[in-house]
Amino acid sequence: MAKQFLDEAYHLDSPEDTQALYKDWAASYDAEVGENGYATPGRLAEALAQHVDTSAPILDFGCGTGLSGLALKLAGFKVIDGMDPNPEMLALANPKGVYRTLTEFDVADPNPISQGSYATIAAIGVIGTGAAPPETFDLLMNALNPGGIMSFSFNDHAMADASYTARLEDWVDGGRARLVHSAYGPHLPKRNVNSTIYILEKA
Repeated sequence: MAKQFLDEAYHLDSPEDTQALYKDWAASYDAEVGENGYATPGRLAEALAQHVDTSAPILDFGCGTGLSGLALKLAGFKVIDGMDPNPEMLALANPKGVYRTLTEFDVADPNPISQGSYATIAAIGVIGTGAAPPETFDLLMNALNPGGIMSFSFNDHAMADASYTARLEDWVDGGRARLVHSAYGPHLPKRNVNSTIYILEKA
């Protein structure tokens, strides 16, 4: 039986630990999350397609093995670029054939995305405990020009951590972003884990 990584993923303490786990997990990632009914990519992609021009380029940030890109393509997005810090994950995303470009980036880089290079950014299942840290939220919002769209998800673990939800509240309550859409629903139903999907417009 292949090693299971899901439980371990929620108890990582550093970017280095995260990188090491996802390197080891890459080969079995699609199978493991698929067995647990991974629903967030489809939910977010379908909602996002109702609010943006699906013919315009979209950045799939933290694209991993490409499951999020597949969901975006199925929802009608035509031009999808992927970014991820893990080369093992990117190597598995490439054969899926959904990305125009795939880019590896350094997690220590404070500005891996050129300002205003995308009008829409998706971070599907990316920002949260054991994955991308809370400051990733600011990084992505700052990369957008006014009117840009940021779509992302917080699973139950992230929702329970104020360091994540506070970033969203700071942007919305401070008038720097407008909440366009949010919905709570299944994330990994076989594990009884849900997620909230969000679509924000930068002010």
